[in-house]
Amino acid sequence: MAAGRVPAHPSFAEAVKVWAKIGLLSFGGPAGQIALMHRELVEERRWISESRFLHALNYCMLLPGPEAQQLATYVGWLLHGTRGGVVAGTLFVIPGFFVILALSSAYALFQQTDWLVSLFYGLKAAVLAIVVEALVRLGRRALKTGFDRFLAVLAFLALFAFALPFPLVVIAAGLIGVLVTRHAPSLRAGRAKGERTPDLPSVIGADFAEAQPSWRRAATVIVLWGSLWVAPFVVISVLLDGANVYTDIGLFFSQMAVVTFGGAYAVLSYVAQQAVETYHWLKPGEMLDGLALAETTPGPLVLVLSFVGFMGAYRTPIGVDALTSGLFGAALATWVTFVPCFLWIFLGAPYIERLRANAALSGALSAISAAVAGVILNLAVWFGLHVLFDEVWRLDRGPLSIPYPNWPTLDAFALGLTIAAAALLLWWKRGIFQTLAICAAAGWLLRSF
Repeated sequence: MAAGRVPAHPSFAEAVKVWAKIGLLSFGGPAGQIALMHRELVEERRWISESRFLHALNYCMLLPGPEAQQLATYVGWLLHGTRGGVVAGTLFVIPGFFVILALSSAYALFQQTDWLVSLFYGLKAAVLAIVVEALVRLGRRALKTGFDRFLAVLAFLALFAFALPFPLVVIAAGLIGVLVTRHAPSLRAGRAKGERTPDLPSVIGADFAEAQPSWRRAATVIVLWGSLWVAPFVVISVLLDGANVYTDIGLFFSQMAVVTFGGAYAVLSYVAQQAVETYHWLKPGEMLDGLALAETTPGPLVLVLSFVGFMGAYRTPIGVDALTSGLFGAALATWVTFVPCFLWIFLGAPYIERLRANAALSGALSAISAAVAGVILNLAVWFGLHVLFDEVWRLDRGPLSIPYPNWPTLDAFALGLTIAAAALLLWWKRGIFQTLAICAAAGWLLRSF
């Protein structure tokens, strides 16, 4: 592909294949998933420019729900309208959903997850290398001024060292961006010419046609996706009388869909408490097992909620066998978790696109972009600590709450696999799928023999 030429607009069929590939390879939580999409969409295919990718990511970071899945939906919508967004967002979730169904079924029947450790041992090391590589590339492009880097460091420290709530960090960055744009614009505009990296010609670039929002379109989106959101409750009320586990699952995870700012980790403790103490869907400690299952599957980490829905319905079946009931519970939890994501994107994205030229909003999103680099660094460090060390402790001193490794528990094999994965990516220029496959096989051999 010529560097100075705008690539051809991908056909819908071509986009479907790429979204399916991203859905199958989206391991490593939001950091790994954003890294994968950046590599596939921005660098390799140039379907979306760097600045437009970051603009979309900034908006998705402000929304409840899994930001990586919403980012896929956003880009799919830009490329092929509503059908493109639906396909991109759905294919991002479907592979992981079916994997978590299979793993949840095995867990419920056998109560064992040890076999997963060997299977995904090398896979996690490869994902860590992919995340670090992408983080370096993204940081070089997003952090173009000293002020950008300052915001990124602040965001990282706020999350890593002080464990501040994710929404607070993002909102604070946006407010700082607005204030600086209005009162100290030189901080944002003071970019040396040599630091400015122009976007490469892309399908979705500066000249890409803007969406035309309207009240009629907004009303249609709200009615359509709002109806899909509540449709399961109508079916449940028709088929079942009175209070039941499916109604509880639907209502509880609908509430979670509205408050899950910052992804799954932001609400895991609350979900675990309610699932164990209030609803008795899980036994103590089982939430950690569910998180381990979700971390070893492609797709958003928030699929751990599908595991909770499965176990809740599995243990209180109504009219069907326990396993079928669990499948219904997982499907219901997944539906009410992800349908609202499409509502947020299809409702808000056209307005965000139109407001790209608004100075205050541009300043806010630009500051959020810098903070997001710090957020992704925090996710990468957290992921790296848990991949490379068997024990991770936390230092709590006043407002400080810093995770740190127990150094004697460093896993030399995991470190070696991570270095090998980095060499495959950076030195031998192997693709992501090949790197994942090689490291997964190597990890399985190391742990099994």
